[in-house]
Amino acid sequence: MKTAASIPLAPGSLPLLGHALPLVRDPLAFVSSLPAHGEMVRLRLGTRSVVMVCDANLTRRTLLEDHVFDKGGPLYERIRELVGDGLVSCPHSRHRRQRRLCQPAFRPDRLPHYAPAFTSSAEAASRSWHDGQVIDVTTEMMALTARIAVETMFTTGLPPEAAQTIIVDINALMETLLWRAIRPSVLERLPGVANHRYDRARARLRHTIDSVTADRRNDPADHGDLLSSLQNAEGTEDAKRTEDPANPAADREGLAGRELTDQILTFFFAGTETTSNTLAWALYLLAAHPEVESRLSSETDRVLAGATATFADLPALEMARHVIMETLRLYPPAWLVTRTVAEDTELGGIRLPTGAAIAFSPYLIHRRPGLYETPDHFDPDRWRRTHPDRAAYLPFGSGARKCIGARFAMAEAVLALVTLTARWRLVRLTDRPVRPFAKSTLSPRGLRMRVTARHA
Repeated sequence: MKTAASIPLAPGSLPLLGHALPLVRDPLAFVSSLPAHGEMVRLRLGTRSVVMVCDANLTRRTLLEDHVFDKGGPLYERIRELVGDGLVSCPHSRHRRQRRLCQPAFRPDRLPHYAPAFTSSAEAASRSWHDGQVIDVTTEMMALTARIAVETMFTTGLPPEAAQTIIVDINALMETLLWRAIRPSVLERLPGVANHRYDRARARLRHTIDSVTADRRNDPADHGDLLSSLQNAEGTEDAKRTEDPANPAADREGLAGRELTDQILTFFFAGTETTSNTLAWALYLLAAHPEVESRLSSETDRVLAGATATFADLPALEMARHVIMETLRLYPPAWLVTRTVAEDTELGGIRLPTGAAIAFSPYLIHRRPGLYETPDHFDPDRWRRTHPDRAAYLPFGSGARKCIGARFAMAEAVLALVTLTARWRLVRLTDRPVRPFAKSTLSPRGLRMRVTARHA
């Protein structure tokens, strides 16, 4: 069997930096070029070697065999710096217990309780615009989803200054996450403004979350929000058996202290910028495809009939759902993912040793010819003709570690989209395409659009 050394090395590697420069200059073009060199390609990030998996079926295997391909690698090392061992970043050994503790917060029967926050926040954003106004769509959508995150996490309210601090610090940390993952490790030890700003934002964000949850830690009441569900979660015997027998007490306990803060931080990071970028891209794509926009408007008018969207409307909002699904295909928020090999294994006929780092890209998979007709074309109707292929559609991952908030995020995006577009059309200021800014998520950089009233 071949070893990892036999995997072709991607062109453009430089001493010390490896492939950091092409990943910084144009990461999407670089990643999209890799399948030409094989189903698996080696990258160098500083002195580290990472195996990039370009094949959809091999990617699916890494997702399903989460005990072998564990959360880790350069990107998740940085995520753990921010959120600790939350549900998204914790290793396999701790995941099942955390999943069971967090699952009640995302049960289908709780989603209708969150839906009013989705629509009320979107309506507040909508009312703040005026006809002819030019807005920064990315900034507006970030403010919207941050407001939703705050309202669904803390129904008892959050001081405005605390909410603003959370938004500012999350933005600052997400901006630098990818660069910190791919840069040479020696740069971490150098003093500088960027490193100081990063450390300060990280410490302040955790302190803010600790402060705003302190008053609720002794409150057993269920306020119908995510925080109540997380605080009131209890361990189970089944979860206990999956954990380290050296610490059985932790398995019987629910989430508290640092572990609770880790989960709250995880949901803020996972649920704000990801959904805000999806909404921003959806509004951009609708403006670029007026025929789709017109059909969405017709559906919205017919289903809502001038009323506020509710959770019960979701099944009838088929076009809106397909617009969000297609947006997630073209611009998946988690566009690059890393894993660590937890035990010697084989992948694609290659022997990978324990500790090897691998990566895959949903953005790359979603645009591979052969998996989709006209893969670079925005076509929401493709989802009327087919169901998502489990190996070819990965906006929320797959397997045991599929995003726990996938239903939450879809409901949020659909209800926010129809609430905004029921009142407004967003018009592009230029015909020039907006380029994705590939940081830890895919953001539409410099997306400014004009707000136009749909009804006089």
